[in-house]
Amino acid sequence: MTYVIGTNCVDVKDRTCIAECPVDCIYEGERMLYIHPDECVDCGACEPVCPVEAIYPADTLPTEWLWHLDAATAVTAGREDEPDAGPVDDHPDVLKLPARTGSA
Repeated sequence: MTYVIGTNCVDVKDRTCIAECPVDCIYEGERMLYIHPDECVDCGACEPVCPVEAIYPADTLPTEWLWHLDAATAVTAGREDEPDAGPVDDHPDVLKLPARTGSA
């Protein structure tokens, strides 16, 4: 199992979760953050620090957010152990979401 970042993160990207992750498996896109599913060690350190409640274990992800697991898999493919190598390209479905005003 892995943790997944969902829609509440879009245009917010608080980044507190990045500091809490002991294995550096959180990658940053332009509009949101993504957890690399193959690197996540399922420790859960990221979940309680997310101020917008965007992080869930994959098996408890809200139904309307299930696509975020596939999105994270797609955008982090080939980026193993490289979260500091620069931003990932946001998933096309994330780019289709309306922009949030007043975002961080």
